[in-house]
Amino acid sequence: MLYEQIQEATAFLRSKTDFQPRFGIILGTGLSGLANEIEVVESIDYQDISHFPVSTVESHTGKLIFGKLAGKNVVAMAGRFHYYEGYSMQQVTFPVRVMKALGVETLLISNAAGSVNADMEAGDLVFIRDHINLHPDNPLRGANDERLGVRFPDMLHTYDPSLLALASDIAQANQIRTHRGVYVALPGPNLETPAEYEFLHRIGADVVGMSTVPEVLVARHAGLRIFVVSVVSNKSYPLSAIRETSLEDVIATVNAAEPKLRLLVREMLNHLVIGD
Repeated sequence: MLYEQIQEATAFLRSKTDFQPRFGIILGTGLSGLANEIEVVESIDYQDISHFPVSTVESHTGKLIFGKLAGKNVVAMAGRFHYYEGYSMQQVTFPVRVMKALGVETLLISNAAGSVNADMEAGDLVFIRDHINLHPDNPLRGANDERLGVRFPDMLHTYDPSLLALASDIAQANQIRTHRGVYVALPGPNLETPAEYEFLHRIGADVVGMSTVPEVLVARHAGLRIFVVSVVSNKSYPLSAIRETSLEDVIATVNAAEPKLRLLVREMLNHLVIGD
């Protein structure tokens, strides 16, 4: 059933454009401005795409954008889906399946996340080197379709080491403050309690968010190269640093950091080649 839905969505998109993307981009909360840098070939509302959910988060645009960025063929999700919106894990990750079917080989993912590492400040960029999954469900649960990936995907090199090295080199050359860290995923939509922030710090997390890991699991299952960058939206460790945080606060902090993310993604695409 899932395979057939992927084919239907892919066929619909190919009926709208013959553009062949090789790089996929997922733009998180407050980060959709990067889409403005894409030389757009086609932009399609999620609600028009077969089997796509519709984003319910006010800061997520809800469009699939085909075009060129830094001279590379990309398809970008301006807005993602979250488990807390009430969607199943298969629905949350369905666009990643469609990106793979469209020919995407490398997936660049961004998100806004809270820091549970005292050295990571609001506005910093964190290149994700690993994750801890605390979601109550897994998008790979259930019968496995070998056409989509193996039953038991290995997770050792999920976050591509060469992409991490490239991002670090670009950040250093442009004097951008960055870190490497572990992302922990929780279902949300509430922010975490002080006790939970302490727990997450103690189990080895650096940043915490409500997305990304389901997409990463499916991307890994599909054999895509993966790079993830978090923009620290609020500092939550040590516990004395915690302040009440609203969506507006998160968006304002991430918007201020977005120029750094734009430069990073552009430069990464400049250096990457198809099949690299």
